[in-house]
Amino acid sequence: MERHHLGLAVAILAFTLPASGFSAVIGTNEPAPSVTIERLSVLPMKDRAAWADYIKRSDTQMKLDRETLAKELQPGEAPPPPPVAGSGKMPLNKDAAWYGSAEARAIADTIVSFQTPAGGWSKNQDRTKPPRLRGQRYANNAETMELGTGSFDAPHDRFWTFVGTLDNGATTTEMRFLARVQQQLPGKDGDVYRASIVKGVNYLLTAQYPNGGWPQNYPIEGGFHDGITFNDNAVAEAAMLLEDVAEGKAEYAFIAKDLRQKAGTASARAIRPILDAQVVVDGKKTVWPQQVDALTLAPISARNYEMRSLASAESTDILLFLMRQPNPSPEIQASVHAGVAWLKAHAIYDKAFTEVSKDEGRKLIDKPGAGPTWSRNYDIKTGKPIFGDWDKSIQDDVNNISKGRRNGYSWYGAAPQKAIEAYTKWAAAHPAKN
Repeated sequence: MERHHLGLAVAILAFTLPASGFSAVIGTNEPAPSVTIERLSVLPMKDRAAWADYIKRSDTQMKLDRETLAKELQPGEAPPPPPVAGSGKMPLNKDAAWYGSAEARAIADTIVSFQTPAGGWSKNQDRTKPPRLRGQRYANNAETMELGTGSFDAPHDRFWTFVGTLDNGATTTEMRFLARVQQQLPGKDGDVYRASIVKGVNYLLTAQYPNGGWPQNYPIEGGFHDGITFNDNAVAEAAMLLEDVAEGKAEYAFIAKDLRQKAGTASARAIRPILDAQVVVDGKKTVWPQQVDALTLAPISARNYEMRSLASAESTDILLFLMRQPNPSPEIQASVHAGVAWLKAHAIYDKAFTEVSKDEGRKLIDKPGAGPTWSRNYDIKTGKPIFGDWDKSIQDDVNNISKGRRNGYSWYGAAPQKAIEAYTKWAAAHPAKN
């Protein structure tokens, strides 16, 4: 698929903060398209059959997942309350021996119980809670979400959403935790965890799009959830876990050779859509959006306040993934050099996004010596910071968006510095070509 180019006649403008009194609403966010049979006409004829098969398999899996849960209850029996949202509490940085403890095994048992029939997991659940009850839903309570408001985040079914997702580190974190636990249980006591990991690997293989990307949720649910999702490092985390499987890392050494080979193939395929989704402006590679249309690789929106943009944090994760590749092709090298150069050019100094008072919360203020920091989102054509609000407005000054949205999102951050620091060593081994 050809790389998506935007604004070929528009130069990237130098970044300047909006002058006081001149900030403005500069646009309105638009909803993201779904992956549907009807939209396959945007693809070359040769690619349509694979996508049609993917959509059919997804629909079949969604039906199976629902039926499997329904069969856990007797006719007329009321289901238990759904799980309550919370932090996952699945630490991946404990001493190895801890993962063989009763505490770790209890978490692992809860993880296994919430694995969906498809093989993935939902998000934002406290895994220190008891295992899933018979008939209890896999995902959190969403009944309280108000429908009919035009919210891009509203699910098609409040009783069935995020049933299998890569959002917020879900699925890959569960798999990595189980991998550490099974290492401490080489006998039959660890078999249940190893089986769950294998099921998770197959889930990632099945959920991968024909072009190598991953949706946020699988089975696919529509809207921005169908986009290839760089947000929360979803694509890179899936690809890196499969890389670890393919390389036979110690915690995955039990996985059969043929499945490891499939994992390696899938991980390698993920690089193609990443390279093709790097936005090109005025003939120059820049960085990446938070998510792209799975079919066209064009940047798309997500929630009401997450507009199509160039995204600094997500681009950081992508660059770190590309720099991890052992034998980067000239195309990968060019992608990394361009991406890091863009981040360096858009670093902000002498400003801080910080709390100014309990009443006003966080604002962007002058702070000599501060930085570097980066805006979370940049306009694709101009390269200037942009910000969204619940009303779908796109604004050019973070201080003018609503207080709740200003304080409830990471509009500025220093994450790109990680990529820049890693690049120093990487570039020494892979110097830029003039």
